[in-house]
Amino acid sequence: MLHHPGGDPPDPPYDGTALFTIGELARATGLTVRTIRYWSDEGVLSPVTRSTGGYRLYDAESAARLELIRTLRELGLGLADVRRVLDGERTVAEVAAAHVVALDAQISSLKLTRAVLSSVARRGSTAEEMTLMNKLARLSAAERRRIMEEFVEEMFRGLDTVDPDIRERMRNTAVNLPDDPTPEQVDAWVEVAELVQDPEFRAQMRGAAELNHADRRPETPAGASRWFAKRLVELVGKAREHGIGPQAPEAERVLRELFGDADRAEVLIRIRATHNVRLARYRELIGTLKQTPVKSHAEEFAWVVAALEARAAS
Repeated sequence: MLHHPGGDPPDPPYDGTALFTIGELARATGLTVRTIRYWSDEGVLSPVTRSTGGYRLYDAESAARLELIRTLRELGLGLADVRRVLDGERTVAEVAAAHVVALDAQISSLKLTRAVLSSVARRGSTAEEMTLMNKLARLSAAERRRIMEEFVEEMFRGLDTVDPDIRERMRNTAVNLPDDPTPEQVDAWVEVAELVQDPEFRAQMRGAAELNHADRRPETPAGASRWFAKRLVELVGKAREHGIGPQAPEAERVLRELFGDADRAEVLIRIRATHNVRLARYRELIGTLKQTPVKSHAEEFAWVVAALEARAAS
């Protein structure tokens, strides 16, 4: 038998047998000779025999096998998986199921890549910013959870009487990017990750938690903090609708309804600590991540701060 180290020699004229050369298979299937020869070299389409001239010859079963190989390859399976299917080591269904899982992970990664690149393009990020953004966006769910748990633990360490409603909401904060994140959500997560790892912001949040803890009494019902914020927005909103400014005498009635006879200087310290710009921004970012837009009501709280400051100065 003759051997041709550089590949098969040119196809001889078809001799009328029931066997097919690579060239004949190529013409019948539309595949290239090079592709069929490569698959044959890799052992997924072995010839049934060779001609006396050294030509690889294939039968009708080989042609059917070739169609299966092409289908599996078009679906993205590697030659190792194709070989396992053809050798009977795994069923088509088993390989397909495993490939779906792999494809889902690849699709998720591509969507995240697209969102990061869209965000970089929109923000005009530098190479350094892009690197950081990509790193933070690709953190695993466990890594994101660890970052947030450390942040919440530092906020509430030793504060056993913190409003349980606040503690529960912080624990349930959504920190995972969805499977198909928008560029805005990528931006939001990156900014959240930067915020909660910033010592200055952590100190601000710890200070707010300590103030809430100092004001907390055992008999205070869960959700009281949320109720207070809602009440503040309602009362200040009505005052503003009636054109009452924070310096106006009528503003005193709003302050009294909100704070009673509490020391106004202490109240001012608390409002500034718990409703500053960075904390409001944090709440907005979490809302973006959870796809539940959050209103910071910054104007209403600024009105209260201005009203308290006006009275502290007089």
